[in-house]
Amino acid sequence: MALTPQDVRRLGALARIELTDEELDRLAPQLDVILEAVASVTEVAADDIPPTSHALPLTNVFRDDEVRPSLPQEAVLAAAPATEDGRFRVPRILTEEG
Repeated sequence: MALTPQDVRRLGALARIELTDEELDRLAPQLDVILEAVASVTEVAADDIPPTSHALPLTNVFRDDEVRPSLPQEAVLAAAPATEDGRFRVPRILTEEG
């Protein structure tokens, strides 16, 4: 079932996007291609194929944490616009009542 420009206009209205007639004519066939691609995924998925998050099996891809030297606290705070008690001072955004 091919999308019509009227279908795309309705989708645009639901998304609160105003589209010109030229955009509707151009987008309708493009959205058809996208919907066909999404529908083809359901055809490929079979009960004997387990769901995966990656095309290849992955093991832990993160590197091990290791302690390394970092900048001294004074050097980091020297670039801050405001500090207090050895920390960055930032404006309060929450109230105590929150």
